[in-house]
Amino acid sequence: MQTKWRYAIAGGLAGIANGLFGGGGGSVLVPMLTGYCKLDQRRAFATSVAVILPLCALSAGIYLFRGGLDVKTALPYLIGGALGGWAGGKWFKGMKILWLKRVFGLLLIYGGVKNFL
Repeated sequence: MQTKWRYAIAGGLAGIANGLFGGGGGSVLVPMLTGYCKLDQRRAFATSVAVILPLCALSAGIYLFRGGLDVKTALPYLIGGALGGWAGGKWFKGMKILWLKRVFGLLLIYGGVKNFL
């Protein structure tokens, strides 16, 4: 039972990040799943992707309903994101965890610096 609460807390924090920032729930979820929920790195990345999809869909629906989403502008990003997600999913199994961690860490640093400046 305690493990389910940990997963629920991790998912809740990812949902809050997603709702507040319009994305980024995975940057909260992966560290929570590995550190707090004790999942191995590869499983945490895969679980994060499965969890973030419905969170993003929910956040997008709320933004659309409130008039903050321009679907026409978002469409090319959606197409590119779908292709990138497919390619990333194919490469995921063959990549070493060390490289996945490094790339993820660099993306977090880049995003943090970009938002800070």
